[in-house]
Formats: sequence, C-alpha cells, structure tokens
Amino acid sequence: MVMLACGVLPAHAKTQKPVTLNDAITRAVSAGFALPAARARSEGAEAGVRQAGRYLNPSVGVETENFAGSGPYQALNQPETTLYLQQTIELGDKRAARTGVARSEAETTRARSAIQVLDLMREVELAWIEVLVAAAQQRVAEERLAIAQRFQSEISRRADAGRDPLYTQSRAEAQVALEQIAVDQARATARIARANLAGYWRGGPDFAVDLGVFENAVAPADGKPLNVDVALLEAERELAAARVGLERSKAVQDPAVRVGVRHFADTNDTALVAGIAIPLPLFDTNKDNIEKAEAERRAAELDVETARMALRRELTRLQARLVASATEARRIQREVIPKAEQAVQLISDG
Repeated sequence: MVMLACGVLPAHAKTQKPVTLNDAITRAVSAGFALPAARARSEGAEAGVRQAGRYLNPSVGVETENFAGSGPYQALNQPETTLYLQQTIELGDKRAARTGVARSEAETTRARSAIQVLDLMREVELAWIEVLVAAAQQRVAEERLAIAQRFQSEISRRADAGRDPLYTQSRAEAQVALEQIAVDQARATARIARANLAGYWRGGPDFAVDLGVFENAVAPADGKPLNVDVALLEAERELAAARVGLERSKAVQDPAVRVGVRHFADTNDTALVAGIAIPLPLFDTNKDNIEKAEAERRAAELDVETARMALRRELTRLQARLVASATEARRIQREVIPKAEQAVQLISDG
C-alpha cells in the first residue's frame, strides 16, 4: 500500500521519491554554512602550523660609545660605533615542539568543526525520525478510523434490522468521531514535522518518507563505538601531550649570538666584534609550567576514558530502546489491527 510505503500525504506528494535520511542530511548540509565554516577553520589551522615552523628573525642594531663625555671624549670627538647582527639560536627542539603543538591544535580544530557539522546532521536525523514517527502515527490513526467506520456501518445495519439496540449505534458513531479527531491531529502533527525537516534546506513540506525504514529497524552490530566527541577529547589529549614537550623544550636556555663591525672615529679604523649571551636559569627553569602541562595531559587522558564509558552506556540504552520500539510497532501491525478487523468481520457475519 502507498500508506505503508510512504505514509499519508497529499496526492501530488505520493508520486515523489521518498526522502531518505541521507537525502535529508545532504540537502541540509549543502544548504547550510557549517561545512564552509569548517573548511575556513581548517585552512586557518594549517596556516598556524606553517607559522609555528618559522625560524626566529635576526635583529640588527647600532651602538655608539665614548661620546658626550669629558676630556677627549667630549661631543663626538672619539666615538666608537658598532653595527651588529644578532640571532637567537633555539635549542631543545623548540621549533619541532612548537610545530607539534600547532599540528595538534589543527587536529583539535578539525574535530571541533566536525562536531559542528555532525551536530547539524544529528538535528536533521532527529527531525527526520520525527517525520517517520508522525507518518506512522497518522497511518495507524487512519487505519483505526477505517475500522471504526466499518464497525459503525455494521452496527447501523444491525440496529436498523432490530438485532442490536440503538444506543450501540450512537456509541459507534461517537467512536468514529473520536477517531476522526485523532486523524486530524495526526495529520497536523505530520505536516508540522515535515515542515520542520524541510526548513533545514529551506524547502517545502510536500515530500514522502519510507515507513519501512522504521518498521524494519534492528540493533546495529556490536563493534567499537565511534563518536566525534570522543575523537575531540582524543585530539585534546594529543594536544596536551604536545604542550608537555613544548614546555620541556622551553626549559633549555637559548643563546644569542652577535657579530658586528666597530668603527673607531679617532683613527678611522674598523674591527670585527663578536659575542654570545646565554640566560642563566637561576630563578625560572619553567618547572611549574611543565608540571601544569603534565597535569593537563593526565586530565585529558581521564576525560577520554570517561567519555568512552558514557558512550558505551548510551549505545546500549539506545539499541535496546530501538529494538523495543520497532518490536512494539510490528506487534501492533500483526496482532492488534488484524484482531480489530476480525471483530468487525464477525459483527458483519453475525
């Protein structure tokens, strides 16, 4: 039956191809802005990786000594001017550690972007399921109305023949009225559900869905649960581990090497100068930042395990609920409706 395959829709919608879950998600993602935003964030994260791999810039400077003093050093009589180039040399694999942090941040950014896209997909899936449920409820309501109408017709025939009291005819008519109200409400609910789903791609509500998807639902096969929220926590764990390496590299002091040319004004001679400066780790060895990064890494590992346990519990609950709901729907279809039809047939035969 058309009602069984596609639910109950206006006549011009029954000939359309049913909108599957993949169709709904594809339309919603294509019409939305989550995917372009995810691409932009990914491009920004990759730029951050490239920036993290850059070497430190050298610095150039000028120093003037022995001027504006006393005696022979008055004014600019015998100044010494030095033009130098200075470069800080990173030790402790700081550049590699910095790049590792940037790559982990890029992975975290991609995971967060994926969550935003998948959140949209989840909303669409829930809206699509609401359409399925509303269509199934509308179909059941219309079948109940059809049975009530047949029952009322047979009761009227028997009452007119004097085989049943007149009050049974009134009760049957009241039941038909109640079932008609239920059908009207179910149709309105189904129309609202379709309009809500179509709003994700700015479309119209005149489309069909395949109720067979709902009626044939089974629990998914057991396997390792995959969840983007867990993937994000795993990316954050890797980021925390990378930050530990970066903080450890910062504990290594970086020397600054200087090379320059000095000019002696009194003799008009020049000479090369060179020097090196190394910070002394007397007060700050970055120990506290290392301990902080280690603690954050341990916390990130525990967050991952907590999320995995919660995911397994939720999957078990949802699988059981899915099977129970599908079983209930199939039993109503196989047991309740046939018995109601049988009752009408018995009345008709009697």
